[in-house]
Amino acid sequence: MNSDPRSDLEAIVRAAIQAVEPEKLVESAIVGAASGCGEAAAMLASARRVRALAIGKASPAMAAALRRRLGAKLDSILVVAPAGIDWRSRYRELADPSVRICESSHPQVSEASVLAASTAVEVFSQSRPDDLIVVALSGGASAMFAAPPDTAPLASKIAVTNSLLKSGASIRELNTVRKHLSVVKGGQLLRYARASRVLTLILSDVPGNDLATIGSGLTAPDPTTFADAIAVLKRRDLWGRAPEAVREHLERGNAGEIRETVKPGDPEVAIVTNIVIGDNRTAIEGAVRMAERLGYNVERWRDMRGEADQIGRDFAIELKSIRKHRTCFLSGGEPVVTVRGNGKGGRAQQCALAMAIELSRDRSRRDIAALFAGTDGIDGPTDAAGAFAFADTVERGTRAGADAEKALARNDAYNFLSAAGDLFVTGPTGTNVADIALALIDCSQ
Repeated sequence: MNSDPRSDLEAIVRAAIQAVEPEKLVESAIVGAASGCGEAAAMLASARRVRALAIGKASPAMAAALRRRLGAKLDSILVVAPAGIDWRSRYRELADPSVRICESSHPQVSEASVLAASTAVEVFSQSRPDDLIVVALSGGASAMFAAPPDTAPLASKIAVTNSLLKSGASIRELNTVRKHLSVVKGGQLLRYARASRVLTLILSDVPGNDLATIGSGLTAPDPTTFADAIAVLKRRDLWGRAPEAVREHLERGNAGEIRETVKPGDPEVAIVTNIVIGDNRTAIEGAVRMAERLGYNVERWRDMRGEADQIGRDFAIELKSIRKHRTCFLSGGEPVVTVRGNGKGGRAQQCALAMAIELSRDRSRRDIAALFAGTDGIDGPTDAAGAFAFADTVERGTRAGADAEKALARNDAYNFLSAAGDLFVTGPTGTNVADIALALIDCSQ
């Protein structure tokens, strides 16, 4: 390639992440500068008192923007944030006495998730009819915010969630079950509101921006049912292995003995306005601008859906069939990984390793380079955002004593790609709009 592909790939991904910087998106929504945010600006302008709740991986940045822009109108704000980071030193607005921070856990639900949800319910329950409640919602909220029913205690919910995560279930399948093992998800948080209006500003990590799936639809009507949740567990061959308390709760709900989640047309839906202020497409647009600035022709590849192994292979095979001068291919989405081994990795790393293996089979195509990354900077339970894939990735990893095929089979992409020197590490980015993949081709050599 005429320029350093690794540097170009990193610059393009960082531009994508910058395009979904939460503070900027929230501020644009507040002043009505963003497309579709006129109603949000009007609601905020007319509100006498605002109480706010920020939940998810981007919650500290979103809360900081609300605190800064709304001033004295903002009575209080509860921030449900990832644990382990001094958010007040990172965002000075969060040091304000009106801000309360509840640290929570991700990707696993914990007692901290339950405390966060119960505290948020208090915020809703203590609101007044003339208040406006603003919910700033971002990816990660499903795990960070949990209120299991008495009939299906936390331990049973954790067990079934872990099984679903390992089964290759889609985010929609996972959240269908989560919503029916909760008293706040699937729009049910709205049932606690005393305020007459709720405005939810959403940074979407779900391809297609399904409001009922983002954050398990805390303030959105839910079209799924208890029967759907049962069907997911049966389809993933988990029903017989699910805790008895889970099976009994879902069966009682299916029989009409337990109240369903909030449905389209229910009275609760009338008080809420849900607005997506940024998503994977926003990130892709930022990536396109940087790629063009670097002199690449840009083309979109299909969205990433399905198994990470197959996505990585398919992308490589298609790229090897193309000969174009200085072209950047972009894709967004959220692959899934069916865990069959006990290695270390994440979906982006799994995609990258599968692609690297396929690229290694054709040594003539050293003009192809790729990067798969999670926009939140966290790929699975690792410190990497994702990984690069080059035609010589497998060769370098093998020289370091690792086996690519075995690593892929046992879901150990992290350790192989670390040996190859191809991990991509950013640290937590403070945003989250699912994953991005890009590949560069330069056939001018």
